[in-house]
Amino acid sequence: MKKVLNQMKYEEKGRIVEIKNAEVREKLMSMNIRIGKEVKMLAKQPLKGPVVIEVENAQTSLSQEIAKHIIVEV
Repeated sequence: MKKVLNQMKYEEKGRIVEIKNAEVREKLMSMNIRIGKEVKMLAKQPLKGPVVIEVENAQTSLSQEIAKHIIVEV
């Protein structure tokens, strides 16, 4: 099932299958986040705060604005 990254539940894992915005895609590639990578949702902050994900044993936070462009297969 495909869903937007910021719709993932706590501890849910998925594989990135699409990044809808080219500018966002380039920014994420510089952070080693790209299509085909497995991600795990670690936390979602309230009030449209950032999401915290794990990619290859590294944690990073992404704004909701960026997360809404990432489609994952769970």
